[in-house]
Amino acid sequence: MKYDFVYLVTKNPGKLMAAQSVFSKYKINLQPVEKDYPEIQAETSLEIARFTALQAAKDLNHPAIREDHSLFLHALKIPGPYTNYFDKRITPQQIIKLIETFGDNTGHFEVVTVLAFPDEKTFENAFQVPMTFGNRAKGNDPNWNGLIRLLDEQRAITEYPESERLHIWNQ
Repeated sequence: MKYDFVYLVTKNPGKLMAAQSVFSKYKINLQPVEKDYPEIQAETSLEIARFTALQAAKDLNHPAIREDHSLFLHALKIPGPYTNYFDKRITPQQIIKLIETFGDNTGHFEVVTVLAFPDEKTFENAFQVPMTFGNRAKGNDPNWNGLIRLLDEQRAITEYPESERLHIWNQ
């Protein structure tokens, strides 16, 4: 079956911009989904993205894409999907102290995209983006983003426009 567009399950403008920068090259139209779908808690981003993409594809009777990404702090060995929980409870200053204590400022983003069809077939893609944590927060973000540096970068991800780093997220 041929489709005129694919639903993208996100309300995040950055995710939409990244997806459109890729899909437009292939003349594939994306339609953002306005409906909220619950985000399950799981150990991997793949489980989270797959669940939501399948639910949306069945509900909308149309192909749907869901991207999920997680931040892994190697020193803490916390599954990446739980980072959001800790990000709301641990300040950047506390993260810096933890990193100093463990002596490991490395980490990575896990980025997963799942395209699901109403018949429950899926296409899944996952990749990692290596990163480090700086020893001081930069930029205007009060959360961990002011500490995050893409590999071999001195700037925090808060210090340059999202459009400048689209090539990283839309692999």
